[in-house]
Amino acid sequence: MSSSDPPDDGDDAFHPLGETAEAEFEKMLEETEYDAELGMEMAKDAMRVTKGELSDEEFYDRYHEEVLEEFGEDSRPMAAEIEAAREADDDSSTLLSRLGFDEDSRRGMMKKMGAGAGAVGFGAWTVSESGDNPERAVAAQDDEDEDDEAAADADNDGDGDDVQWGMALDLEVCDGCLSCVVACNAEHNWNEGANWMYILAYDDGTVESPEPDDFDSTRDFNYLIRPCQHCTDAPCEKVCPTTARHTRDEGGLVLTDYDVCIGCRYCQVACPYGVNYFQWDDPTEEAEEMDEEMMFDERDRWVSGAGPRGVMEKCIFDPARQDGQMGEDMVGTTACEDACPPGAIQFGDMNDPDSDPQQYVDNVPLARALENDPDEEDDEELVEAIEILAGEQEPADEDDEDADTLTEAEATRLVEGEYGSPDSTFRLLEEYDTNPNVIYIGNEPGPNAEQVPGPVSYADVGQVDDRQDVLEEGTVDPSWVADQLGL
Repeated sequence: MSSSDPPDDGDDAFHPLGETAEAEFEKMLEETEYDAELGMEMAKDAMRVTKGELSDEEFYDRYHEEVLEEFGEDSRPMAAEIEAAREADDDSSTLLSRLGFDEDSRRGMMKKMGAGAGAVGFGAWTVSESGDNPERAVAAQDDEDEDDEAAADADNDGDGDDVQWGMALDLEVCDGCLSCVVACNAEHNWNEGANWMYILAYDDGTVESPEPDDFDSTRDFNYLIRPCQHCTDAPCEKVCPTTARHTRDEGGLVLTDYDVCIGCRYCQVACPYGVNYFQWDDPTEEAEEMDEEMMFDERDRWVSGAGPRGVMEKCIFDPARQDGQMGEDMVGTTACEDACPPGAIQFGDMNDPDSDPQQYVDNVPLARALENDPDEEDDEELVEAIEILAGEQEPADEDDEDADTLTEAEATRLVEGEYGSPDSTFRLLEEYDTNPNVIYIGNEPGPNAEQVPGPVSYADVGQVDDRQDVLEEGTVDPSWVADQLGL
């Protein structure tokens, strides 16, 4: 590491998965051809960036030379923006010199304009090197501004769509059936144990789960559903030296371009949630036979399905669906959501208050009721209550003692009594400020949470709980592994 790096502050583990996980991460990086110490330090500082303890620019500068030396490029997402801003500032300063300002005046003018002045078009002022009259340059700017605005409008047509795909996950409704895991694997064909969708039962010292062979209901278990969180401010993206790990403008999906990924695994360390998997082996035969429309998104980047050997993979929120390549009726859906029997997974646009996840969070008891769709023959009054809360039927006036329908308050009490009202909603590891686009409903696992066997084992549904178990059984070509480790 460079001498400009801050000294070790002696704190405990920087990673939320703890010191043991950090030791495993470091060992993992040491087995690659890339700088393990650099990867660990970048991961630590990437999390400091999301917490607001370090700016993007400071992070970029701190590691720029080392990234260039190690990888031959520095294509981290903040690089282009930072370099462009600096170039714009330089252009602004040069322009003021041409207009006749001395150094002190130039600094004063730049200060008045603000640090971001270069970003609003100063570089477009057309003062030529041959010494054109500044007044002519300023007069020409009005015409150019109109052209720039038209160009910007055209550019924006191809930029992000203001959609942010995400999920609401109801932990109190999940029954641990693992249907979502099976469905995700069936659609994307990831290798055994590389669980893009993962369900775990847990104890944390405050809430406990029953023994897996002694329970009254699968709902007695405490669950955590763990897809990728598709963070708005993703630390995994910040450490990627290429453009492989990136946030797509369309839908805000955090994806990996398999054609660009070099398998350095820095993203795996920088992710607070533990959702990244290295592709140790060749894709399954089924994955190799996937249609191109399932592999390439609308930008023709290979971001979906199982990747080739030597790249990083994770949950992707199904770009093939969101881009309409599986049909317009599949937009706004995921395989895991479709497969969930109790409706614990709600996928949709987190920026749309009318989307499934936002409507679910807005009124959880009603959302649960609508998912269950009770039969009127079984409980006519409950059906009436649901219809009132859903706006399909007018409630009785609170002052009308002779009304033969329920009031809104009565309907609310009835639905909440039947379907429960959750104690809390939360986002995982909110203190890391990654702005995850997954909202949880129910109990948040405590700091001492430990995974325990659930009511349905991964083996019961033809899956594997831990990718490492598969690797240790020798399913990976040993000669390839030896080559990767330089043996």
